[in-house]
Amino acid sequence: MRSLLVLSGGHPYEEEPFEAFIHALGEWDVTHLVHPEAEDEIARGAAEEADALLFYDMPGYTFADGTVTTRPPSPDFVRAITRRFEAGRGAVALHHALAGWDEWDAWHDWLGGKFFYQPGKWRGRVFPDSGYRHDVEYSARVVVDHPVTAGLPERFAVTDELYLCPIDESAVTPLIRAEGFSFTSENFHSAANAVAGDMFSRAGWDHPPGSNCVGWEARALDAPVIYLQFGDGPATYDNGHVRRAVANALNYISGEDT
Repeated sequence: MRSLLVLSGGHPYEEEPFEAFIHALGEWDVTHLVHPEAEDEIARGAAEEADALLFYDMPGYTFADGTVTTRPPSPDFVRAITRRFEAGRGAVALHHALAGWDEWDAWHDWLGGKFFYQPGKWRGRVFPDSGYRHDVEYSARVVVDHPVTAGLPERFAVTDELYLCPIDESAVTPLIRAEGFSFTSENFHSAANAVAGDMFSRAGWDHPPGSNCVGWEARALDAPVIYLQFGDGPATYDNGHVRRAVANALNYISGEDT
C-alpha cells in the first residue's frame, strides 16, 4: 500500500473530523505527525520514503498576550524537505499551510503565495497583514483540465474560510477559482487585529484587492506542489468534491493516475 505522511499543528482544527478526512482520501497507509514533534521527525528522515506528503500545518509561530513571534525551521528540516523536492517528489498543501514558516522565504516561493499575520515582505515587496473570512459560501469553478480537477464538475458549492493575501499567479498554474465573493478588503478581517485580540475586525486596516485563485500548481525545485485553500473545518472535510480534489492531488504528486 502507498504511504501518505500528513503534517499538522501550529493552528487549531477539529481532530476527529480531520482524521476521518485524511483516511478517506484513497488507499493510503497514513502516518500523521503533529508539530513540534513533526519537525523533529522530518529532520530525522520521516519524509524520505513517503509516497505522498500532505501539509496541513502552520509551524513557526508563537501567539501569546496579543503578540506573535516567529522562528525559522531547523536546518535539518529544511534540508530534508529540500532533498525531497530536488528528487522530484512533490507535496500537497492545504489551507493554513500558506501561512506556515513566516521566516522561510523559499517555502513561500515554492508554494506561490503567502498569508501574513503581520505586515511583511515577500519577493521584494512589502505587504500588509492578510485578511481572513470564515464560513463563506461560494462557487468553486474549475478553470483548467488537469489531473487534480479530473472528475470534478465545472462548478461546485463550498462553504469555507477564504484568504486575502499575495498569490503570485505569474508563477503558478491556476486550477480552481472562487466565484460569487469579492476579494477586497471590505469583505475580510485583519489577521493582525485578530492576533491583538480584536477578532473579526478591519479597523485601521486596508489591503489591495487579491486573487480569487483557491487551487493551483506550483513548482518546488524539480517537484510539483499543489496548493488547495480548502480545509477550515468539518463542513469542508465532508465536501465530496473537496475530497476528490485532494485525493486527485495526492495521486498526482505521487505519480499515480487519478
